[in-house]
Amino acid sequence: MNALQQHLLDSYRAAQQGEPAPPVPGTHDLAVLRAAREHRRFEAVLAGRPVPGRLRVAVRRWLAVRA
Repeated sequence: MNALQQHLLDSYRAAQQGEPAPPVPGTHDLAVLRAAREHRRFEAVLAGRPVPGRLRVAVRRWLAVRA
């Protein structure tokens, strides 16, 4: 059973019991990825390592292309 089939089954059960439908699969994927990134950055700060930001990554990528 894939995620869509499970969602349809859960939606049917929720409708039968008068409960709200569960969220569609993939609804919170971006929020989970953002939370994981923020956790990695937090751990880096606690360990005393430099936190890679967008600018640092962009410059490193640009320099790698030029070399």
